[in-house]
Amino acid sequence: MRRWRLLAAGAATVAVVGPIGYLWQDSLLPETYSAMSMGHADGGGGPAHGAHGGGRPVSEFTVAAGRRADVSMTLVTRLDKGRYTVNGTTPGPPVLAAKGQLVEVRLVNENVPGGVTLHWHGVDVPGAMDGVAGVTQDAVRPGQSFVYRFVADRAGTYWYHSHQISHEQVIKGLFGAVVIGGGPTDVTALIHLYSGGRHTVNGVAADLPVTAAAGAKVRVRIVNTDSGPTYAWTGAPYRLLAIDGTDVREPTLIAGKSVQITAGGRADLEVVAPARIQLGGSPAIVLGSGAAPIPKPPATLDPLTYGTPAPAPAVSANRTFRYDIGRRLGFVDGRPGNWWTVNGHMLPDVPMFEVSAGDVVRMRISNDSGEVHPMHLHGHHMLVLARDGVAATGSPWWTDSLNVADHETYEVMLVADNPGIWSDHCHNLKHAKEGLVVHLMYEGVATPYVMGGVNEPE
Repeated sequence: MRRWRLLAAGAATVAVVGPIGYLWQDSLLPETYSAMSMGHADGGGGPAHGAHGGGRPVSEFTVAAGRRADVSMTLVTRLDKGRYTVNGTTPGPPVLAAKGQLVEVRLVNENVPGGVTLHWHGVDVPGAMDGVAGVTQDAVRPGQSFVYRFVADRAGTYWYHSHQISHEQVIKGLFGAVVIGGGPTDVTALIHLYSGGRHTVNGVAADLPVTAAAGAKVRVRIVNTDSGPTYAWTGAPYRLLAIDGTDVREPTLIAGKSVQITAGGRADLEVVAPARIQLGGSPAIVLGSGAAPIPKPPATLDPLTYGTPAPAPAVSANRTFRYDIGRRLGFVDGRPGNWWTVNGHMLPDVPMFEVSAGDVVRMRISNDSGEVHPMHLHGHHMLVLARDGVAATGSPWWTDSLNVADHETYEVMLVADNPGIWSDHCHNLKHAKEGLVVHLMYEGVATPYVMGGVNEPE
């Protein structure tokens, strides 16, 4: 009888441990792997073209080499006592250009041991210039350099940051502003919480004073470089001029409401001096003098209804995708945990959205994971159509960084007009490292680079 009990116990153990062992083994990633071979293809109802099968290297999607740069600069990255700097400062120097100019930036890695890249967040650069290690380029190792070239064809507020070990490098200082078509009365404010716990504006844990005459209108360009949403507000009426680099159509005065700015997102405000622009938990921007701090208003502006609508695009989608964010227990690369899922799948078995140049894409982004996710699409801007079934009625809301709260669902549309391989991920960069990332993959485009080894993107 004892023998039979031992056999039964052994069989039960095998029945439990066996499947767990299989799941653990199945989750292991190879030392290096390609974005072309990960996950599963999703054609969104359009013709399947096998994006995983190869094509023209993404490295060939560049600006014509013969065109001379209008703006040239060198950005040198360094790791010094646990802090990342660009040209000796954090944030790094701003990249400033007029609309239509060709920008050329030479990235030099002085001593960052893990390697670096530069991603141009919100700028729809050519595919080879996107700065995602292992997908559009190799990480720039110490002593090496890489040249980025792109046309500044969309005026607006953007930023740059590393896309190599970004959950560490960005929070510790490797980022800076990009402003296209700026004016003389503009103020740019990068909000950042460094790893030491200091809330800062432009790298300083103190109010940002700005000289401004009483009655002067100032364009305040706010960039949220953190991992979660923040809010901005003032005590006097103001306007929201732009979201993520796209102007709002006929913006009206806002009073008694704050503006939400998600992680990675930008908001341009028109504020009349004197004024104090509160920035969530960060220090404030102080225009002129005499404006006192005020508490955060109870209401938040809804971009879905703000501004004046424009005629709806006379197009219909020929591909439809869903991006359903969840969470479940399992293994990722052999590590047990409660991992993020996309359409029920964990990394690396996440969907790869296949498109062809010229496609009109509709995407449903839903979140039932228990946490907020700031979703950032590279290389494109999305038009918000609806939230939780309620259609947009305000100015066309174009965004590249969309705050999707728990139990929210958005319907968005985009035009596939920028061939490449593009990340579409949560900009809480720790979440991206934990698997909340997919790729938008164009027909006939392949990558010669591999993830793993020297390349550690999120």
